[in-house]
Amino acid sequence: MDYDELEQALAEGGATLAPRVSASAALEEIVSGKRQLRAVRHPLGFLCLPLLREGPRGICVHLFEPGTRAEPGAAPMHAHSWELRSHVLYGRVANLPVRVRDGGSSPTHRVFEVHSGPDGVDEVRPTSWLVRSEPGPQLVSSGGESYTLEAGEFHATVVAPERPAATLVLGLSLPGRVDLSLGPLDGRPARTTRKLCDTGQTERTVRRALRRIHAEQRA
Repeated sequence: MDYDELEQALAEGGATLAPRVSASAALEEIVSGKRQLRAVRHPLGFLCLPLLREGPRGICVHLFEPGTRAEPGAAPMHAHSWELRSHVLYGRVANLPVRVRDGGSSPTHRVFEVHSGPDGVDEVRPTSWLVRSEPGPQLVSSGGESYTLEAGEFHATVVAPERPAATLVLGLSLPGRVDLSLGPLDGRPARTTRKLCDTGQTERTVRRALRRIHAEQRA
């Protein structure tokens, strides 16, 4: 996959086929066995297929499958340490922007830092920063549409549990930034693990995703 080519295609907007073509080609390599890759189960309830990593740049496909749920205690409101460009391959994905300001005398949340290790373990550490959060209106993107999220922008991603969706995600990590989440005022340090799916589950999920991408292209 070519990061620069995909970034330009998403930046130009409009009805571009490049993201779907690139995603389909990568997924075909997985089901054919040409690419050995196992899906990662994210604590927020989706499956991640890490397709490319070049220094601070990366490309993933996120699969939101019916019936999947976030892990207990996972914080839905979070802010990435990286800039995100996302293209919806099929389905509908809603992003709920969250305005955050210093909590003063009536905070609603504590800010936590999320430190991810190469072994798939996320260390969630409370900070002394107390804030008030105010969710904004949902911004819904459907198949064929793209959206961006700046590093440090608090948000929650919402997908109807009974409706599948998938996104092609481009990420650019920024130096000195840390992933953040909003948690309870009395929250304590926690640890979550990003578990690997087995080869069979990965292949079955990817085959379903390919069928849905092809159906979206024919629609």
